Amino acid sequence: MTFSPLTTSTTTSNDLVTLARWMAGSFSNYKQAFENPKNYAHIHVFFRPLPLEFFAGIGFYSEQVYDYDLWSPYRQGVHRLVDHGDHIYIENYGLNDAMLYAGAARELHILNTITPDCIERRYHCSMIFKRDGNLFRGSVEPGNLCLIERHGCQTYLISDVEITETTWISLDQGMDVNTHEHVWGSTFGSLRFEKRESFAHEIPAIL
Repeated sequence: MTFSPLTTSTTTSNDLVTLARWMAGSFSNYKQAFENPKNYAHIHVFFRPLPLEFFAGIGFYSEQVYDYDLWSPYRQGVHRLVDHGDHIYIENYGLNDAMLYAGAARELHILNTITPDCIERRYHCSMIFKRDGNLFRGSVEPGNLCLIERHGCQTYLISDVEITETTWISLDQGMDVNTHEHVWGSTFGSLRFEKRESFAHEIPAIL
């Protein structure tokens, strides 16, 4: 699998690097979970930068885990950031045998075993981010075609994210493809994460 390098529009490229540095880190919703444990589990979200040569540009490995079981992530992915001029386009990839890479966001010797040959593009599931002052807003590309089967039902993903230098706020929900009714995801509002550790220094200064 080969990838073309990032484009280099000066203004947006600066935004791309800024977004990447803000994404790079370990996030926790401890405060939210502590204040409202009935509705929110304590979750960690990790976005660890991949080596520059992986995508010939900026990429991440990510995982989401419950605090009580850090070695069993319930979501893992690989992400490629691409400059599209007026927005940042983030391609999403799934991992073959994903559990082989559990903990890769915390253990670099595991991260280094991930290669382009073990990922597969999740088409129609890319995120589109735009700068809005001191934050970035992102959502799934339009079309309602990011399909996920859950509870024996085919659903499409709705995902909305806000990122600042120190926070990550997200809401993921699955809607029935036929009735458009809510099937899975939070009914109590967004998950609100605070950055616990930054990996921004691992983002290469290429642009």
